[in-house]
Amino acid sequence: MWGKKMATVKIRNINLGEGMPKIAVPNVGTNEAEILSSAKDIVVAKPDLMEWRIDYYSDGIKDNKKLAVTAKKLRNVVGELPILVTFRTKSEGGVLELNETAYLDLVQFVIENRLGDAVDIELFHDEKRVKDLVGDAHRYNVVVIMSNHDFETVPAKDVIEFRLKKMAEMGADVPKLACMPNSADDVLTLLEATNEVHHEISNPLITMAMGDIGKVTRIAGQVFGSSLSFGAVGKTSAPGQLSINDLRNAEKYLEIK
Repeated sequence: MWGKKMATVKIRNINLGEGMPKIAVPNVGTNEAEILSSAKDIVVAKPDLMEWRIDYYSDGIKDNKKLAVTAKKLRNVVGELPILVTFRTKSEGGVLELNETAYLDLVQFVIENRLGDAVDIELFHDEKRVKDLVGDAHRYNVVVIMSNHDFETVPAKDVIEFRLKKMAEMGADVPKLACMPNSADDVLTLLEATNEVHHEISNPLITMAMGDIGKVTRIAGQVFGSSLSFGAVGKTSAPGQLSINDLRNAEKYLEIK
């Protein structure tokens, strides 16, 4: 990675923070059949990681046993492909509403039953409980990607830096921040903040500006210090998300050798 030598984070068989930014593909199936079918298509596309967006799977959220059964079937389909399990809350761009306790309990279930190799934990929840979940995840050998999403604007540069550093201080392995730019200046703010934090802390980072104007941030991670980008196979999970093929080609053009 260009710039400061960062610590790498191993998620099953990939190393975030080493070489080219890795590519994750979201699985947004709404029932078990869709989830497993999407997983087969994702495997064919050969990403580095699959993000299982369980907020799309309402039946599994209502019945955790069903969620665990689907997780086992999913592992059988994807083999050694690393899985990041994410429940994105509605306020941060997800599709299903859960109250605070239900969300945190769900994340705990994901961790304690090792439904994936990594788990997404949103920053803005009860701080003590979030820290406890991070500790649980590390005891169960689950990597923590801590996240924050703003679908309306790009926070001020110092706010972005504070949030990313705060995630690291709370024990996150990989801090993640995504936001919605309204101008080219907003995109520059995110890139500048990413670059500065990348030089100040050793954690691999994930940052992106959403929407069309933010697409440049999805492909320029190796330059500015973002270690992973999200590409779609079929249905996208966020505005401005590129297909995996377009993302892979664009990253190769910008590769620093």
